[in-house]
Amino acid sequence: MRAFATQKELDAYVHLRAEAEKRDHRKLGRELDLFHLQEEAPGQPFWHPKGWAVFLELQHYVREQLRRYDYVEVNTPKLVSKKLYEASGHWQNYRENLFLASDDVMQPIVEPGQYPDRQQVSLGALAAAVDGLDILALKPMNCPCHVQIFNQGIKSYRDLPLRMAEFGSCMRNEAKGALHGLLRVTSLTQDDAHIFCTPAQMESEIIALCDLIEEIYQPLGFTDYFVLLATRPEKRVGEEHLWDAAEQGLASACAKKGIALTEAPGEGAFYGPKLEFHLRDAIGRSWQCGTIQIDFNMPKRLGAFYTDEHGERVHPVMIHRAILGTLERFMGILIEQYEGKFPTWLAPLQAMVIPITDDQNAYAAQVRQQLLAAPVANGTAGLRVAVDASSERMQKKILLAQQQKIPYMLVVGKAEAAAGTVSVRRRDGTDLGAMPVAQFIAQLAEEVTTRRATLA
Repeated sequence: MRAFATQKELDAYVHLRAEAEKRDHRKLGRELDLFHLQEEAPGQPFWHPKGWAVFLELQHYVREQLRRYDYVEVNTPKLVSKKLYEASGHWQNYRENLFLASDDVMQPIVEPGQYPDRQQVSLGALAAAVDGLDILALKPMNCPCHVQIFNQGIKSYRDLPLRMAEFGSCMRNEAKGALHGLLRVTSLTQDDAHIFCTPAQMESEIIALCDLIEEIYQPLGFTDYFVLLATRPEKRVGEEHLWDAAEQGLASACAKKGIALTEAPGEGAFYGPKLEFHLRDAIGRSWQCGTIQIDFNMPKRLGAFYTDEHGERVHPVMIHRAILGTLERFMGILIEQYEGKFPTWLAPLQAMVIPITDDQNAYAAQVRQQLLAAPVANGTAGLRVAVDASSERMQKKILLAQQQKIPYMLVVGKAEAAAGTVSVRRRDGTDLGAMPVAQFIAQLAEEVTTRRATLA
């Protein structure tokens, strides 16, 4: 039972609970036909066409920003030998979160009795012989594989910084009780990147990352966030003086950037400290999304080096960074942030053309084709629009479009077909009146191009 000092505090709590229930991404995911989850694939969402359209638009948006910051994009294997994770330290420090398989039978294995709360299958005698097998692990994160790409060919200090990004498909063996819709999954896509740089470049790279994170959050409607400095945990690898340098480097960059930090003692990763960016949503809840981690250890453990200006071999600084974090989780956050009313640029359907009678179906189809063909300056693959040619009455079609939270409804009747216009309504009920199709296309394309973050 929870007690409150004042009626005002109780009222605020009740309001927050009601808002959170109304915005629950699992409920809205079903109602808006975005995704579903089922027992046969625990922690792995089935994306429906509408939800996948938002997911892809989100990826496209991040990719566009990364090009401005001179990133290269890569793709790495999903199933990797445990030898790599032993070398990186993940086998010793992250093993309970790995899905394992034998290269002989390609089935999940565990040591008998290990991790009883995890979703793994014991194969008895096979599991007992685990140490004699070449065990493979489904990739839980991208960093060890990115080092393998860095290690191909000799790198000079002139090649740095090297900014390497991947929308990596990863698997993490979460405890069954921890799974929660899109917010905690076993199958995840990380907007992950690693920057290999010299110690002298480290501070400027951190400052640039803070700029990038801020620029990406704003069009998504997140302008209120705070930053934590998560310091060395008890379970860690590496020398203490390297941890000192990493923690001081993060703090110094934030001081120059003017970012206020709150320390989170012991909350860093086993290989390095990190900055955590916590976003506040429309109802005041906070979500930890972006991270910047300084790692002096993994490059050394995995044999990464560059030649400095004196021809000496030097291990690079490795900066791990995520902005949205896990895209599945960020999708859940976005759905709840907007209560399913995505800003127009992100909406699964941006407009619904509604013919008043069947006689206008052909004209409605023409309007749709014009919208589909419209160029959008930010490179988005056209506008997303459909026609409701069902037998429902016009008022019912408008109601259904509003329930699906589609930003614009374009009503077309006999007069609109004759004049080459559309009667425009917003999802909030605002009637914008009739306008030429070309005028509406220009208006919609501008709204999508500028990525206005509205809660309307």
